[in-house]
Amino acid sequence: MSASGFPRFEKHNCIIDAHGETKLQIIELDRTDRRILDHLQAHGRASNLDLAEVAQLSPAQCLRRHRRLEELGLISGYAARLNARHIGLGVIAFIHVTMARGHVDELPKFQDLIADMRQILECYSVTGDFDYVLKVVARDLEALSQFLMHTLMHMPGVSAVRSSVCLNEIKCTGALPLE
Repeated sequence: MSASGFPRFEKHNCIIDAHGETKLQIIELDRTDRRILDHLQAHGRASNLDLAEVAQLSPAQCLRRHRRLEELGLISGYAARLNARHIGLGVIAFIHVTMARGHVDELPKFQDLIADMRQILECYSVTGDFDYVLKVVARDLEALSQFLMHTLMHMPGVSAVRSSVCLNEIKCTGALPLE
């Protein structure tokens, strides 16, 4: 842990040794790597020249570092963030899903179905009173209700669904702390 309470940033790659055992390979990130990653989180379309300036490197050195970070899997992709309201998706809800006891065989099928549903933005398997938490977008409350009642509640293994509709988005970011 760093002094700020965040974990030290290292990349752990799993490798399999000659004996078939899985080992962790630790890749240290220096301040320059963190500068590059931090800038890319806020400015995914930054040019190599802009990135080199922020990282205090030559463009060629910066490009090598950037490619290395991608190859190591530290950068999993680039995407545009759309404004949900502007494209007609005015409702965000967090759905807590409880699976029926004894339906362990249904979990892979449930997860596969969830993965294919575009209105489900995120899905987490969690501890506590529920088995899954989903972040869902919908056009309006009626569309959310239709999704809950006619799709989610009829999925294999689902025994209960509880929803919380977002009233106001206070913070929404995908940027990770790189301290």
